[in-house]
Amino acid sequence: MTRIRPATPSDVPLIRSLIHELATYEREPHSAQITEAQLLEDGFGSERYFECLIAEYDNTPAGFALFFPVYSTWQGRSLYLEDLFVRPQFRGHGIGKALLTRVAAIAVDRNCARLDWNVLTWNQPAIDFYRSLDARLLDDWHRMRVTGDALTALAAAGTEAEAKA
Repeated sequence: MTRIRPATPSDVPLIRSLIHELATYEREPHSAQITEAQLLEDGFGSERYFECLIAEYDNTPAGFALFFPVYSTWQGRSLYLEDLFVRPQFRGHGIGKALLTRVAAIAVDRNCARLDWNVLTWNQPAIDFYRSLDARLLDDWHRMRVTGDALTALAAAGTEAEAKA
């Protein structure tokens, strides 16, 4: 029996554990540096940056979906699915589909125009799963990212430019 429920503050240790399991699956366990304190503040504090659903199978935590609102200048309200993960021993029970359909239902309830997410190019099982649900692979877009020192330098460059103006 699968149950999908909203995460609560008491789920923060579980969410962190699932994030680390996902990072290990994605071959980057060292990259998941989020702390329980950050998750608690950002997901359950006064200003919420994400929402999370927990999947349970026979009352055992089996996976999660973490998402947040974004805005499309072409279409308006949207949701972005940051992570969807099902523990390996629970795969094949429809849990991934249950999580994804629940996030999609939330998007529809909130009058969102779209639901976006990324999938690793090597994760063919996930790509096949998403395509089976009529999701489109956007081959003409590249994902860009600035982090760490480069992010700090970029912000400083903008501040310096404003000061000179």
